[in-house]
Amino acid sequence: MQVDSSVPVPLWLLYEDEIEAWRAKQTPPVRQWLIEQNFKGEKHRVVLLPDAGGGLSAAVGGLGKRQGELSLWHAAGLAERLPARSFRLAQEFTEAEATQLCLGFAYGVYRFDRYRCAKTCAATLIAPSNAQQDYVTHAAESLRMARDWINTPAGDMGPAELAAAARQLSLSHGAEFKEWVGDELLAANFPAIHAVGRASNATPRLLELRWPRGAQGLPRLTLVGKGVCFDSGGLDIKTSSGMALMKKDMGGAAVALSLAHLLMSAGIRAQLRVLVPAVENAVSGNAYRPGDVLSTHKGLTVEVGNTDAEGRLVLCDALAFADAEHPDLIIDFATLTGAARVALGPELPALFGNDERIVLELARVAAAEHDPLWPMPLWAGYEDELASKIADLNNVAASPLAGAIFGALFLKRFVAESTPWLHIDLYAWNSKDRPGRSIGAEAQAIRGTYRYLVQRYGIA
Repeated sequence: MQVDSSVPVPLWLLYEDEIEAWRAKQTPPVRQWLIEQNFKGEKHRVVLLPDAGGGLSAAVGGLGKRQGELSLWHAAGLAERLPARSFRLAQEFTEAEATQLCLGFAYGVYRFDRYRCAKTCAATLIAPSNAQQDYVTHAAESLRMARDWINTPAGDMGPAELAAAARQLSLSHGAEFKEWVGDELLAANFPAIHAVGRASNATPRLLELRWPRGAQGLPRLTLVGKGVCFDSGGLDIKTSSGMALMKKDMGGAAVALSLAHLLMSAGIRAQLRVLVPAVENAVSGNAYRPGDVLSTHKGLTVEVGNTDAEGRLVLCDALAFADAEHPDLIIDFATLTGAARVALGPELPALFGNDERIVLELARVAAAEHDPLWPMPLWAGYEDELASKIADLNNVAASPLAGAIFGALFLKRFVAESTPWLHIDLYAWNSKDRPGRSIGAEAQAIRGTYRYLVQRYGIA
């Protein structure tokens, strides 16, 4: 049944230290109802207030203890606890707070129901006039796109389907789209991408998006996303438990494309380019092997120490291709290493870069946007661990330690020192149920990186 949202229900959002004064201003029945419910403004808790006829007159949601600024996570946990009705904020908030609350509400009602017969209705929030409505709309779209793509099983989101999604995104923004497929990768000198993806029936490819068409005179910004649509580990095959979440190994590509959608929607004042190497790391008779030596787009040769370190191999071709244009900034996003999760856990993406000033500024902006990134060192003292006796370098280190740093150091070899470059090693998954964030895809690094790029380049 379609819910009539023409009369939105008032929604009060209160901290614990505001409850007593607010309750004192309510009618005696409401005061008694709140006492019966033992409502104290606990974070993410919701109480529905009935009217005289038993209908819904208002709702009140708890913001918990007053700690720091309001963020989208305050609202995300409330949205899923409200009935499928239209709501409006019953009190005033600042522009920044209203924007965060509206975006959090949209994030919290997300459901991945592509494969469910029964679709669920969700609550909606009418944005107050002072919220940044355009940003909320486009950011909510971007976050939903990323989560949908990551949640989709590899059988329905292989390299071809990822390419179709990128092509559709290009069409919707009037951007240029190009792809190199199968043996076209070899002809165009992307041998590492081809080697990783050739064992699969899902043909490997490199995707390129450029926006706006014919742009000149603006700084060049390039985003690169790891698009390994499924990772079996190759001949160094993973265990079944290790493969269980490998549909999310294209999380970096999902983030890069979704961020591009947000940047194009806002009219970023830059020449935007997105590169996505899209492959499946499979096992067959023509799979690349441990000990093989691969050529790369940059000309460096790489000895394959482990076929399960495939993400850096597809990224190295894309990064070298990106660097050839000498852009103002390159940012790559990748579910690259389990070592980053060991060091920082699933909620903190690791941030590397060859310009410490840019790294620290991005980390500061991302923290303010409640989308944290944690700076990690590109420790030059470890570079010799990637040495090979028969090639220019190995794709894995001899040491079992510092795996996230080794992955970043490998990628660093494919970008010129003069090109500012950032590498974000993210998890793209929520492994436990939390308020507003159920188990499944997590759209990390999009909001924080967007805010930084808007500050750096400006928007139309």
